[in-house]
Formats: sequence, structure tokens, C-alpha cells
Amino acid sequence: MTFDRITTDPDVMGGVPCIRGMRIPVATVVAMVADGMTTDEIISDLPDLTPEDVAEALRYAAEAFQERELPLRHSA
Repeated sequence: MTFDRITTDPDVMGGVPCIRGMRIPVATVVAMVADGMTTDEIISDLPDLTPEDVAEALRYAAEAFQERELPLRHSA
């Protein structure tokens, strides 16, 4: 899968994945969604973003986690 809106640059935010070279990390957008914000609310808070940016951030995060095994606590 190709991500046209996600960039990494060691000189921007320490190289963490960001939206279109801006200082808006993918993790920030994903956290906003996790906190229950809608796309419109996110764009209101971060007006440089578009709905496509938010959607691609979520797709990027989903793809990134498919390639990693995360430690989970098993329920008893």
C-alpha cells in the first residue's frame, strides 16, 4: 500500500510519520479519533488538514500495526 500523504523526514518532528510534511504527526490524528473526535472536529482544530489526510492517517496506522505484534494482557 502506498501512502501519498504520509511523510517522514529526520528534520521534521524527529522523523516520526507526519501528514504531508507538516508538523502534525499521524499519532496525533489517530489519538484525536480515539478520543472520539469526528473528522470535522479534527479539521476544525487542525485546519491545515483535509478529510483525506485524516483517512490516510488511520489507514497508515492500521497498516503499521498489522506488521507488528503488540504485547496484550490476556484476560483470565
